[in-house]
Amino acid sequence: MRLIKNSGNDRVVDELRQCLSSKSLLDIATPEFSLFAFGELQDLLAGVGQVRLALPSPDRSDWAMLGNEADRASRNRLQTRWLAKQCSDWVAKKAEVKQASSSIPQSAMVVRSDAGMPNRVITGTSSFSTSGLGLTPNHQLSLIQSTESAEECTLLASWFDGLWASLPTTGNAKADMLAKLNDLAAHRPPSVIYYLTLYQLFKDLGDELDEEKIIKSATGIKNSVVWQKLYKFQRDGVVGAIDKLERHGGCIIADSVGLGKTFEALAIIKYYELRNDRVLVLAPKRLRDNWTIYKANDRRNVLAADRLHYDVLNHTDLTREGGLSGDIDLTHVNWGNYDLVVIDESHNFRNKITHQGRESRYDRLMRQIIREGVKTRVLMLSATPVNNRLADLKNQISFITEGADGALSGHGIPSIEVTVKNAQSQFSRWLRLEEADRRPSRLMDMLGFDYFKLLDLLTIARSRKHIEKYYGTAETGTFPTRLKPLNIKADVDLSGQFPAIREINNEIRRLNLSPYAPLRYVLPHKQADYDAKYSTSIRGGQSVFRQVDREESLVQLIRVNLLKRMESSVVSFALTLKRQLAGVDALLNRIDAHEVLTPRG
Repeated sequence: MRLIKNSGNDRVVDELRQCLSSKSLLDIATPEFSLFAFGELQDLLAGVGQVRLALPSPDRSDWAMLGNEADRASRNRLQTRWLAKQCSDWVAKKAEVKQASSSIPQSAMVVRSDAGMPNRVITGTSSFSTSGLGLTPNHQLSLIQSTESAEECTLLASWFDGLWASLPTTGNAKADMLAKLNDLAAHRPPSVIYYLTLYQLFKDLGDELDEEKIIKSATGIKNSVVWQKLYKFQRDGVVGAIDKLERHGGCIIADSVGLGKTFEALAIIKYYELRNDRVLVLAPKRLRDNWTIYKANDRRNVLAADRLHYDVLNHTDLTREGGLSGDIDLTHVNWGNYDLVVIDESHNFRNKITHQGRESRYDRLMRQIIREGVKTRVLMLSATPVNNRLADLKNQISFITEGADGALSGHGIPSIEVTVKNAQSQFSRWLRLEEADRRPSRLMDMLGFDYFKLLDLLTIARSRKHIEKYYGTAETGTFPTRLKPLNIKADVDLSGQFPAIREINNEIRRLNLSPYAPLRYVLPHKQADYDAKYSTSIRGGQSVFRQVDREESLVQLIRVNLLKRMESSVVSFALTLKRQLAGVDALLNRIDAHEVLTPRG
């Protein structure tokens, strides 16, 4: 017997290529049968006369048809379906298949002449797989032998004949194998890939998405009035938000207008109150009554039985040191003692404005409520958390992470700031594309995975279309149909003597309106001096309202007003212009005559 190293040029596959010829007979007993091993020997196997194939019981093994970890490169060629079809045709035409009642501990391959005389037998850990053939690395303790004499061939071939005779002759071994191959060769709908992807993503979560584990009905939340009033999609939103609050310390509910964000928040508030947590609601002043009604002893309070007792303050109260806000004395508020803060219309905090000499409401919310005192969870409500820039989201997320840029590194987001910055950059690139290329699907591809991962971790956002598609309308009823706006153009000129608006506009645009833009006529070397002298510093010096911009804006405004006020009285129009020109008067009175050009119109 000769040992086969199964590496370099001394491999099982090389041995088979030497001894297999046209019309050879082949016997195989193997614990594995890999499609990728078949693909390597396909040309040789197509020429053999007959094959006897002994396989383990299908109840104990799937025969490793798709290989193992070492076959990743082969799977990535995306030829599996084609190989399965080729192998199925080969088995149907040339193979006789039997199955053992248990596993097969080692492999044997017997090559015979077309007359049935054995001329080569290979035994050992040489299964019909890429590693068994030596195409990929084999186990270092593997032992593979090949016969060198006719006596050895005859002895081992007789052993295989005895094995083959002992295997059951009844059953559907060949049919089972063909069924597996045909299943691999079948076309799959694209949805299968989607479902398999979801399975791989969530298979290890176990019961982490279980509603009972998240909200713990022992708190009594499911017996509350507010829970009973929620629709199914709202309950799912509440469960998802509580899950994010517990995992990450915060959540942004960004459901579309009219889907009940307030009631979802009230259910979340009730859940935390049942845990004896102290809750603060921060709302715009105009929306304060929307929240106070549900904690008041008032007939209009449909949740009176829940006895909600959260505090309600206005956004603007964050800039006050004392005084009353409703029935709360701001002088004595213990800002750091809230376990949950609910921020209604949280997009009002999308800009982190810094004031010179005093603390902004953003900074005070971050410092006194979120960072100081007890650990505070943050629930934000907004139908438009992102307004003009994707970066609008970053400042709101900072409330959840307490400003720590790497707070989500354990969830695959090393830097929140970099993630949002890159997404904004890609969004800006998308806006510059030609209109035909500016498709939503293209934007989704450009934004990248990290940004959507960030949204998935911290936000819940459903639209009406989402609710209709995934929940139906049997429970909620159909949403109102949004009618397209109608443009109604009243005819103001019954006599037909008024010029067309387009003609009037063209005539107005011919006006230079020189007195309202004096910087146009200052000598070039003096323009910068006058512009700097009369420009206005705003936002505490963070930016400058330039005089030249003021003048050009005024010219455009006058043109618009001229057009809009054709039917207005001369006196009314003159008073309007007087107010608008107040910012230019000082410059007109101070420019030296020798420093201006002569207007052309």
